[in-house]
Amino acid sequence: MSKLLKINTLSKSFGLLKAVENLSFSLDRGEILGFLGPNGAGKTTTMRMLTGFIKPSNGEILVKNCNLFENLEYCRKYMGYVPEGSPLYQEMSAIDFLKFSAKIRRINNANLDKALNKVIELLNLKNVLFQKIETLSKGYKRRIGLAQAIIHDPDILILDEPTDGLDPNQKNDVRKLIRKLGKQKAIIISTHILEEVTAICNRAMIIAKGKLLLDEKPNNLLKKSDTYNSIFISIEEKKPVELKQALLNNKITNEIEIMHNFCVIKEKKMNLIKNKLNDFIKKNKFTINHYSIGNGNLEEVFRKLTADE
Repeated sequence: MSKLLKINTLSKSFGLLKAVENLSFSLDRGEILGFLGPNGAGKTTTMRMLTGFIKPSNGEILVKNCNLFENLEYCRKYMGYVPEGSPLYQEMSAIDFLKFSAKIRRINNANLDKALNKVIELLNLKNVLFQKIETLSKGYKRRIGLAQAIIHDPDILILDEPTDGLDPNQKNDVRKLIRKLGKQKAIIISTHILEEVTAICNRAMIIAKGKLLLDEKPNNLLKKSDTYNSIFISIEEKKPVELKQALLNNKITNEIEIMHNFCVIKEKKMNLIKNKLNDFIKKNKFTINHYSIGNGNLEEVFRKLTADE
């Protein structure tokens, strides 16, 4: 069975600038892909190519095994797009904009009410339908942007910075909706907000200078962190620097550093170290203030991968 979306050696140059270079990946139903990269990495350029707004210099984009730029109108039937900033017609009311979006998507009158009611309920828009878009909060504007993208029930959703600028509650609402939609659709989320990946996505790609650096599940990304599976510890009786020296002197471990007022122990043979550390704490009757196992840090992995790019 072919993938919903397939990208083969996609490249885009603007003069001498290579914005995207030989990018290849595929996406299928049930996948929510976090598309990560520093500013200028080529994320938005890629999004615009995937949605048919700019042509690639090389490569091809296949939507349900159909070439996007050879069958643009046909392929766009299966796609929904929320550009960065979710631009809308500010002078229109929410309901008029949604009706306008439905007509553009060629939803006929017989199916119009059903399509409208579905997105209004899904995005909880009932209370703002007759307000002008310019009067709405950022959160509601973002919901309306999502509503126009899904009103025709597309198989593929492409979202460029979908929660940027939203407050924590608004972010949570949008993320819950994306997770819900992601069970039945293929979704790409272009973002520089790293927490978005662990909060929403089941797959992550990192690009820099237009090149693909990594394509992994978020949990596997976290395992590349230096602090993954490390022990973070602090005790009542000693400052971190004193505890570090005591651990070194007692030959508990040599792989130790101080981070955020904790001693951080990094060892491959962690079970052995845990036993030695527990014995050391009990023997000296120390009081533990904090003890945890590191889950890894996505920001650290991101910096490490993109620092030289």
